[in-house]
Amino acid sequence: MSDSFAKQPTSLPPGAKAPGKDDEIIERRTLRDYYIILRERLWIALPLALTVALGLVYYQSRETPMYRSTATMHFDKSVTVLRQDSKVYNPDVENEVMLNTYIKMIGSETLRNQVRASLTPEEQKTLLKPFVKDLPPGATPPSVDVAMASPSVQSTRNNFIIEISVAHRDRDAAALLTNRYVDQFIQMLLNKVGTSNDEALVFLKKRAADLQQQAQDSDKNLADFVRNNDMITYDTSTNVVSARLMSANTDLQRARMEHRTIQDQLALIERYQGEKRNLLEINFIAGYGSIPDLRKQLEGLQRDQTLLAERYLERHPLMIKSASAIAVVQEQLDTAINLAIADLKTSLERSATIEQKQQAEYDAQEKELLHLRDLSVPYKVLADKKEADHKNFVEINDRLAQIVNDKYLESVPVSRLDSAHPSPEPYSPNLSSIVKTAVGIGVLVFFGVAVGLSFVDDRIKSAWDVETFIGANLLGIIPDLSGIKDEEKYRLVLGDQQGAGVEPFLAIYSAVKIHSKLDFPKSILITSTIPGEGKTLVSCNLAGSFARHGRASLLIDCDLRRPMLHRHYNKDNETGLIKWFENGASTEGDLLANPHLGITSVGENLFLLTSGGRSKSPTKLLESPAFAQLLERFKQHFELVVIDSPPMGAVTDALLIAERVDEVIYVCRFNRAYRKHIRLYIKALRSGKNEVLGLVLNGLSPRRIEYYSNYRYYRSYKKYYGSQS
Repeated sequence: MSDSFAKQPTSLPPGAKAPGKDDEIIERRTLRDYYIILRERLWIALPLALTVALGLVYYQSRETPMYRSTATMHFDKSVTVLRQDSKVYNPDVENEVMLNTYIKMIGSETLRNQVRASLTPEEQKTLLKPFVKDLPPGATPPSVDVAMASPSVQSTRNNFIIEISVAHRDRDAAALLTNRYVDQFIQMLLNKVGTSNDEALVFLKKRAADLQQQAQDSDKNLADFVRNNDMITYDTSTNVVSARLMSANTDLQRARMEHRTIQDQLALIERYQGEKRNLLEINFIAGYGSIPDLRKQLEGLQRDQTLLAERYLERHPLMIKSASAIAVVQEQLDTAINLAIADLKTSLERSATIEQKQQAEYDAQEKELLHLRDLSVPYKVLADKKEADHKNFVEINDRLAQIVNDKYLESVPVSRLDSAHPSPEPYSPNLSSIVKTAVGIGVLVFFGVAVGLSFVDDRIKSAWDVETFIGANLLGIIPDLSGIKDEEKYRLVLGDQQGAGVEPFLAIYSAVKIHSKLDFPKSILITSTIPGEGKTLVSCNLAGSFARHGRASLLIDCDLRRPMLHRHYNKDNETGLIKWFENGASTEGDLLANPHLGITSVGENLFLLTSGGRSKSPTKLLESPAFAQLLERFKQHFELVVIDSPPMGAVTDALLIAERVDEVIYVCRFNRAYRKHIRLYIKALRSGKNEVLGLVLNGLSPRRIEYYSNYRYYRSYKKYYGSQS
């Protein structure tokens, strides 16, 4: 009775969240999930997609046939021509902007009117022929404007070739209009070309003289500016001053460093003097002038005095002579030290003077550089003006050099490459293009409808729905058992039976053991969302699975409003929970022998406690302390108590029972309950501190099991063991 269950971590698909979280679910599906979605809604999306595609083909194939003719023109690099108004007119195509200008001219209303005016009566009849043919008898023919089609102009990238196309109902009319647009466009360019050259030459020469004078004035102004500001050139002067500034900065930093070093030496000497320390410990003092020699001389006299002191008394003439010599040398040493300090102070004053001088030099060079920078703007203005004036002068001279005599005045920079010819076949309707478009739209409709319906349809369908959206463990999948008799369906796992219907419940038994964290004895509640999802079937066979494996199990029918367990085991419903509660609800004595409970054996290690009748308001019983005590007493007699409860979507009885049990198993039937409702009820169970072991998905056909889950063993199992009768 004390086997423990180890809680094993559940591997969820990518994007799944841990059970118990109430965050927003982010749906991340695999290609397999979308394949299932398409297969499930094939007969909805496919007819709709075919209807849309075939309708599109039928509608577009009935369009009026249209013919297109195309002509090409090439724009050349031509010479400059002049107009009579003394203005230079240059029709050259020198860039994309100019080419686009000509393209706009071809599509202008002016050219359209020019083309319409050039049409002869016979040509107008050719344009109106397809329109007149479709008119009813006696109707007035349309005007030429109706039959006039506007040209479509397209340029080719990186060259100066354009295509002019015109679409029309008649093939001859399309070619006629295309060629006429080309002819009238060339004529429009010819009309813009001037016929007088002399006045233009006078204008250009006068303009050249003016630009030459401007260029000379710009040169003089720039030279005066440079001279007045004492510059060689702006860049040269700036470089010279910058170099001086850098040199001054280097000298200034060197002077500052030297001044700071002397200050540090004097500060060190003052500190030693204040602390009464030996100044000879300072390197500068110790190495200054004659101090090293005096120190050596003093040290030698002191050694001699020490030797004499070992032989003579203090008043001995030799001792007196030695002391006098030491005093003289010591006085000379002190004088040298004072001289070193005085020399250091003099050096400090000198370094301060040098630093001030270098600072002044640096400031002067910096001021000069700032002055040059202030002059940069007016200098650049003058220099740019000089360059622009020279450039304009060169351009006007080039323009004068390009002018030729009168024979070139009639030329335009365009030539016809290919003329338009009648097209043998209409370009519209294009059956191939229509079919491709229809197929593409049909595919989009097919996928859009199928995937769209999957987002609208919120019913539980797959292991993905359970583990990813609801966020719970999938304990197992039960196939559709409609082919098994009702009297056998609820006793599948009793005894040693084998078959395709038995194995799913044994798999659920294994999953419950894996995911349970509690030791025996314990109680498990089986519930669902709505009636008819198979919770009673799961309750019976789960209890039978534990009993089959040697666990003493009690199956309790707590669906007091609509009890069903007694029918499945061919028992009467005269005794049970309701009778026990009406007769005092005693939990004393031997419960197995209690006549009001009427617990009966329905198989090896499996016992049944029926409801004992029906009740319209069972909450009084379920909320009573006696009911909770009864469940605890049952754990003293049985290792497992399995409770079959009403669906949570119908009544609240399951929540009341859940407060009394240890673990909960939720049953869902394929394509019945909605995911949002299941998630809501599981959240309610978890908020009551219940351990929800997971969900059981019920009622899938073998084909759906294969497509909606990874439980592919079912078919193989059925082939291996044979169908259960």
